[in-house]
Parts: sequence; C-alpha cells; structure tokens
Amino acid sequence: MNALAPSIGAFSATPMVNRYRALVSGQSRGVAAELQRTGLTIASIPYGWAVRLRNRLYDRNWNRIVHAAVPVVSVGNLTLGGTGKTPCVEYVARFFRENDLRVAILSRGYGADHGPNDEALVLEENLPDVPHLQGADRAALADCAVQELESEVLVLDDGFQHRRLARDLDIVLVDATNPWGYGRLFPRGLLREPPAGLRRAQVVLLTRCDQANAEQRERLCASITRLAPNATIGETIHQPIDLCNSDGTSQSLDEVRRQPVAAFCGLANSAAFRQTLLDLGANVQDFRTYPDHHSYTRTDVEDLRTWARQQATDCLVVTTQKDLVKLRLTQLGGRALYALRIRLHVDSGREELDQKLRSIFIRP
Repeated sequence: MNALAPSIGAFSATPMVNRYRALVSGQSRGVAAELQRTGLTIASIPYGWAVRLRNRLYDRNWNRIVHAAVPVVSVGNLTLGGTGKTPCVEYVARFFRENDLRVAILSRGYGADHGPNDEALVLEENLPDVPHLQGADRAALADCAVQELESEVLVLDDGFQHRRLARDLDIVLVDATNPWGYGRLFPRGLLREPPAGLRRAQVVLLTRCDQANAEQRERLCASITRLAPNATIGETIHQPIDLCNSDGTSQSLDEVRRQPVAAFCGLANSAAFRQTLLDLGANVQDFRTYPDHHSYTRTDVEDLRTWARQQATDCLVVTTQKDLVKLRLTQLGGRALYALRIRLHVDSGREELDQKLRSIFIRP
C-alpha cells in the first residue's frame, strides 16, 4: 500500500465507510455534501503532488531501487480496496508452484499487528506450501525469502505503489464495475495515483467482468489501451468453487440455491460479495457488513450468534473465506457456518498472462 493513502479498512466502522463512499461517488446530495466534497478536493491536491513527486523520483532513479536476487512479480491496483487482489496473488503463486518453483509471497500486512492478517491466512489455507512474509520493509523480506527460504521467485502482494523493490513483471487489477475510483484522487476519490500510472504495467487484468456488460468492458479496454499501449489486457471473474467449513468439510454450491441465505462479510467491496451470491441464484434474506479486515471481538461473535438464531430454520449462514479464517467457527447460533471459496478465473488473455509469468524464469 502506498504509505500516503490509508486502506479503506482503516476507517473505524462500516457506516463511516458507507457515508464516505456515498459522498465521493456523488450519491450524497445537498449543500453540506457539496461543501464536504470541496474540502476533500482541496485535501487531494497536496496528496496528488506528493504522489507525482514520489513517482518522478523513482522514474529518474533518484530514489534508490533495491533489486532482489530472484525474479519478482507484483500484483497491485490503482484504487483503494476491493479489486480482488488475493485471488490473483493465489493464481500467480499457484502457477509458479505448478512449475516446480519455490515461491514466497511478500506483503505489507495491514491488520497484522498480532499475527498474520486475513489475506495471509486465506493464502496459507489455500497454498499451504507457499510461505507468506509480512512487514513494512519488503526489500528486507525479499532478502529473507531468498537467503533463508531459498525462494526462486517472489510475489509482491499490493505492490504497484511500492516502488522501492524492483519487479520483473507488474500486474495491475482494474475493477470493471468501478475502474477509476470515482475519477478522483484520494481523499476526494479512491484513486491511489493517477490512471496514467498504468503505463508502468505489463499486464492489466479486469476483475468482476461478470458484473459489467460487454459495452462497458470494451470502453474500459479502450481506455486502458490508451494509457498503457504495450500492456497485455485480460478479463477475469472471481469464480465460486465451493462452500468450505472451518473443520475442513466442503459443500456443493447447489446448497446456496436450495435454501434461504443469511450472509455477512468484512470487505472493502461488500456489495460484490452480495452480488456473487445473487448471481449464484441465492435467496439472500439478510446481509450484514463489517469494515475491511475487521477483527471480530467476543461481542461481535455473540451478536452474530443472536443474529443467526433469528434467521429462518432452513437458512444457510455464509461468509467469505477472509472472515472465516479469523472466526475459526464451525457454527453460529446452532447453524453450520460456511465460507464461499473463490478462485480467479481468466476468461480472456490467459495464454498471454501465463506466457508473461513463464518468461520471467525462462531466460533465452
């Protein structure tokens, strides 16, 4: 994460996040909202200056760039939160493992003050043989991964704005449903840097393409081509694969369609999770949201248990894998608790993406 801009999850409560999104998206109306947007616009000016200055210093090699001893692939984005980086990091790391390479994942580790954060726990569960190192100094983490873990390739999670560590391939994710963060830099919008920064990317992957129509995707691809004419563009979806429980059992996705669903999550883009359930044919009776990277307290759990008991007797309680790995519960209010497990599916551009990944460890 760019140190200049906080994570959406840094906000203390979901209502605050919702109010902020309503404000910067223009949904909030009235004199007070306009005055607040004016204030945010003014605040975004020095932020923009700082971002542009920092990028220029790296572009001209005035800021020191550290080169790891092995290839580095970065997975990042242009906006704050919610583009679906974790499934893409898993895809990249899985690709290298399937090619018999020792791979390590490096991340800043937001929310990891008392151990691995939710993203690290999900990746550990899905890729148990891939170490995940978290810390502010990712150059030092890279050295540790090579020297102590004998890693042959590194995946830099949320690394597009972390320019201190050199990378052999930059993959940037763009959410097809809200690609430019309402078109403004933080804090007036959700952009972490201007869209022109895409010129540094070699691969741009559109995410949640199943939630945008063909015309929207075509216009977005045209815009990306203008910004990054040499980049490979791919289209992806976050494809549900099953329902999993903390005790290791799994259920078919058919269960989501057979009975009413009560769901909850702590994500930057909770609406996308709800839409995924609806697209599966779920009858979502109730839906609760928490802040991104939410740390569930005893009070939260008791509240969720009460909430689960209040649902219909045949209701299925579902959350995300990011939430389940923190709760580590098999039941809520006497009902089985399942997480919807997803994988990144590349609809178009997969051959080109895999070739780009392959090229960094197969030298001529």
